[in-house]
Amino acid sequence: MTSPSIPLSVLDLSPILEGSDAAQSLQNSLDLARHAEALGYRRFWLAEHHSMPGIASAATSIVICHVAAGTSTIRVGAGGIMLPNHSPLVIAEQFGTLASLFPGRIDLGLGRAPGSDMATARALRRNLGSDPDMFPNDVVELMHYFEPPEPGQAVQAVPGAGLDVPIWILGSSLFGSQLAAALGLPYAFASHFAPAMMMQAISLYRSRFKPSRHLQQPYVMLGFNVFAADTDEAGQYLATSMQQAFVNLRSGRPSKLQPPIRGYQAQLSPMQKEMLDQVLSCSAVGSPDTVRRQMKAFIEKTGADELMITAQIHDHRARLKSYQIAAQALDAG
Repeated sequence: MTSPSIPLSVLDLSPILEGSDAAQSLQNSLDLARHAEALGYRRFWLAEHHSMPGIASAATSIVICHVAAGTSTIRVGAGGIMLPNHSPLVIAEQFGTLASLFPGRIDLGLGRAPGSDMATARALRRNLGSDPDMFPNDVVELMHYFEPPEPGQAVQAVPGAGLDVPIWILGSSLFGSQLAAALGLPYAFASHFAPAMMMQAISLYRSRFKPSRHLQQPYVMLGFNVFAADTDEAGQYLATSMQQAFVNLRSGRPSKLQPPIRGYQAQLSPMQKEMLDQVLSCSAVGSPDTVRRQMKAFIEKTGADELMITAQIHDHRARLKSYQIAAQALDAG
């Protein structure tokens, strides 16, 4: 049975490449967004990470503005904003401003992780002793700021009030799936790096979903890695940059995105290989035929409504080509 074609979107971490800098990474992000727009991708999302040598999208709303200003039709948004790092009012103002500048094109995905280590979280002035239940309260408060202001409302988001900024809940556990279901919001699961609870989270979200004025039916978007090239061997070679990034991060030495290495996995310990097999299990790696088969199998397994493709590839031209192959994979039927 052939799986139906579904929308594809892009998750870009604006990778800072070994031998390059953030300025070039941000230009590459805009170039990729224009490329994705031409290929028919639905969204282009950027993620909030802090104090990471290989990620240039820490000031996420600013990078979203940069990308939206350089494109014309693709939706641009956050995948996501780590809400515990911010006051809901500030995020409402930022995304109200973005939605005013680029009407009908801005998405706001919200996560509850700090997007950093504890030392960096403290530097962000995050209250580490806060109630873990505050994230749902903060989401509801943020949603309220986008509603039309009530008579006598003391605090308003200007811009923001009365604007339609679609909100998504992001997650890698069952917590986000339950919150998205309860609030009647679309749900994006981080299966591209934390797939362990994916199927359980999807099932829980769909079974508990409560229709809302925002969304009548559950809608699931899943993160998915694609490393596509002319041959299986070439795709596997490209994937070694991402593999190095995970090994370095888990070893406590995060780095810029490294060039690919032939035979990289032969250098790894059994524990490191097992870690990579787990965190990158939701991936398509190889030739166009291999990628097509793996993408369709993933869609059939999960029933995803949309895939958010990420490709941490060192060579920018190879990354552009990988996204082109991914777009053509589903078009080919």
